[in-house]
Amino acid sequence: MSASYRIAEAAALLGVSDDTVRRWIDSGRLPARRDGGGPAHVAGADLARVATQLHEPPEPGTTRGSSARNRLTGLVTRVVRDTVMAQVEIQAGPFRVVSLMSREAADELGLDVGVRAVATVKATQVSVDVP
Repeated sequence: MSASYRIAEAAALLGVSDDTVRRWIDSGRLPARRDGGGPAHVAGADLARVATQLHEPPEPGTTRGSSARNRLTGLVTRVVRDTVMAQVEIQAGPFRVVSLMSREAADELGLDVGVRAVATVKATQVSVDVP
């Protein structure tokens, strides 16, 4: 038996609103079925297809080349430098990301409060790129 999801469940899994899922169903982007006039259900395979489209890799040139895929774009909110290291804090939407790097790297990237930056999260390491 294949998995199917009600609109609210599909929205929660995709991280969008119920209304967005309804619009996608109405426009044909996301197929749905109704059995006997009951609530609409979305097949798991169709939901997975849309989920992968929502998180496609960024356009070429968005950041320097990288094998990492988890990028959080935001604003630098704090930079603490000493003679060797720098602590850089980025607010990316609801996420606060902190990266420790060499002072030289922070200086070369021009990281200061208010600069737009991209935090790249890979395993337990956070790298910072400038768009």
